[in-house]
Amino acid sequence: MNQTVVKSQPPAYLAPKSAFWKRVIRNRSIYLMILPGLIYFLVFKYVPMLGLVISFQDYLPFKGITGSEWVGLKHFDRLFSDPDFWNIFKNTLVIFVINVAFYFPVPILLAVMLNEVSHSFFKRTVQTIVYIPHFLSWVIVVSISFVMLTMDGGIINELLASMGLEPINFLMNADWFRPMYIIQVIWREAGWGTIVYLAAMASIDPGLNEAARIDGAGRFRQIWHITLPGIRTVIIVLLILKVGSVLDTGFEHIFLLLNSMNKNVAEILDTFVYTAGLKQGQFSFSTAVGLFKSVISLILVLGSNWLAKKFGEEGVY
Repeated sequence: MNQTVVKSQPPAYLAPKSAFWKRVIRNRSIYLMILPGLIYFLVFKYVPMLGLVISFQDYLPFKGITGSEWVGLKHFDRLFSDPDFWNIFKNTLVIFVINVAFYFPVPILLAVMLNEVSHSFFKRTVQTIVYIPHFLSWVIVVSISFVMLTMDGGIINELLASMGLEPINFLMNADWFRPMYIIQVIWREAGWGTIVYLAAMASIDPGLNEAARIDGAGRFRQIWHITLPGIRTVIIVLLILKVGSVLDTGFEHIFLLLNSMNKNVAEILDTFVYTAGLKQGQFSFSTAVGLFKSVISLILVLGSNWLAKKFGEEGVY
């Protein structure tokens, strides 16, 4: 009996080099489009990683990397034995937890509400209004807060005084730092964060909602059983990425709010690296702090991605 042998095509990565370059030339417009992004990550993300070696040296700028003395884990020993470091580490974690607990759900809630609006003009107007704060720098956001909250003519304290209440020093009081921080984050970023969720909601089959309405489901049941499950994968992916930035809470915003009176609760790893590295010239020590931060973030991303897949969700990769 004659048998026909079907030859399977080799995988793309085993294809001859000539075939690979032919595909590159054929799709050159796509590769040219991603080239600026590749160059950016190569120059600003990967090449600077070579400088991490100074965390294992007593780096001196005039000697350079090749001439500086190797000291092994000396800077890491100093880091973990410094009591101030653990307070700063705790502050960083607390701010991350506040972000996840109070900020992360807000764009989801806002996107769900906008998705339920049927009047297109009103919907576009609200979207534009909530997007605008994202385009303001943190300098402007903090300046607006300063003008509103200062004890010297600030509108909030003027309002409290008109009600017969004592003025509150929001800017210098450590107890008010975290509430003030998260309110500013929500005001500036919540609208911008809705874009991804609204795009995910647009891909949900409208027939599911129609079938639910026929079965007697109200709007809240449609949201709970159709809309939220439809964007669950996006929520998981963004949460994994958020976990990856657990120790990267944003230097500029915190630095602008930081002062001598709230330093005990406001100083985080990013501001600590700035103070130690640029202001005090401890380049090796500050690099060790940055390397510790990066390793922890990588472990958390890998762990949360593995956990998401364990529960049957799609991870980042």
